[in-house]
Amino acid sequence: MASPDFEEIVEDFEFLDEWEDRYRYVIDRGKAMEPLDEALKVEANKVHGCASQVWLFPQTEDGVFRFDGDSDAVIVRGLIAVLKALYNGLPMAEVSGVDAGGELARLGLNDHLSAQRSNGVRSMIERIRQVASA
Repeated sequence: MASPDFEEIVEDFEFLDEWEDRYRYVIDRGKAMEPLDEALKVEANKVHGCASQVWLFPQTEDGVFRFDGDSDAVIVRGLIAVLKALYNGLPMAEVSGVDAGGELARLGLNDHLSAQRSNGVRSMIERIRQVASA
């Protein structure tokens, strides 16, 4: 079961018929995120495998996973916001069990992202899983 924040995105997508509107929605979610502190945009937080610059800063507190992130591309920043809705607030033990591909398929993103963007999303998910399993 996805988080309530992610379920909200799924519900919002159901009301948006055009993919242009859905892209704009994703971009707006990214614009609404707090920017990642410049001091955290370092090699250790960089996600490789993305066409654009992407940084993820994972954190755990009391066994709960969360991360902040940023990108130099507006659509990727929006995709980070979607992944935050999917993963933030989960117990660490549940993070690696999330079927991110299946959840994102509910949004239809798999069919509407370029191959490069899809590879970037997979790289971000892999990074999240690595951190959670460490």
